[in-house]
Amino acid sequence: MNLLENLGIQIQSVTADQAVITVAVTDQLKQPYGIVHGGINAVLAETAASLGANQWLRDHDQDQIAIGLNINTQHLRPVTSGTIKTVATPIKCGRRTQTWRADVYNQDRFTSTSTVVLVNSDQ
Repeated sequence: MNLLENLGIQIQSVTADQAVITVAVTDQLKQPYGIVHGGINAVLAETAASLGANQWLRDHDQDQIAIGLNINTQHLRPVTSGTIKTVATPIKCGRRTQTWRADVYNQDRFTSTSTVVLVNSDQ
């Protein structure tokens, strides 16, 4: 079982210009204080950015895979229930690295943002 299956992350759409994923808020995603653990925001950001970055490589006939290199996440609002949606869009896609922005929403409220840098690696 992979991380997406373990956490219940659903892929909604993936293109080279945008990746959208969702996850239902469950007790397994929460810290002991009843709010979603901040690490979940980072997981969702890197997952969405990786999906989009790898689609970008496929669309540009690159025989590489994009692997997370760095992530910077800002937690803006706590989340306690509902569904979390993450939307990742490219900032810059290049030969060696890609930089994506991933915004996280809970019931249409902006709750977190991340910048994800990925390296284009030979398989």
